Amino acid sequence: MRMFRLALAGLLSLATTLEAQSNPRFGRWKLKSDAPAPSSNIMTYEAFGSSGMKVTIESVNARGEKTSWWYTTNFDGADMPVTGNAGQTHAAVRKINDRVNEIINKRDGKVTQVLTNVLSPDGNTIGVMYMRDDGNGKTTGVTFATYERIPPA
Repeated sequence: MRMFRLALAGLLSLATTLEAQSNPRFGRWKLKSDAPAPSSNIMTYEAFGSSGMKVTIESVNARGEKTSWWYTTNFDGADMPVTGNAGQTHAAVRKINDRVNEIINKRDGKVTQVLTNVLSPDGNTIGVMYMRDDGNGKTTGVTFATYERIPPA
């Protein structure tokens, strides 16, 4: 019986690992932009825990100033702390389906932005709709961005 339990635990661990590795968002993504160098924005999605994801954003503005911030999520809609972003204290990610995630950004408990993140059918493009919020539920602006997968080196 002990061998059966060990084998079952091993299979469950392997299944969890394979599930995490198979997330089509994992990898590095570059913002498609006409901004001249050195401007850039790179998102990195990587495994976190048994079924979550760590999101890291690294950007460089036109003056060459670098910023980096990150958060983790289990796709359950729970507020998770954001590290390194002065304008955002928490992010909550909810999986709508295999291709669509909703991200709610907050600062000190107030919603600042609602994002809809859509992975293309070929898995090489992510489209993001950013809806800015005044903290009282009123949308104050909408922008769009496209990220393209950076092939592994």
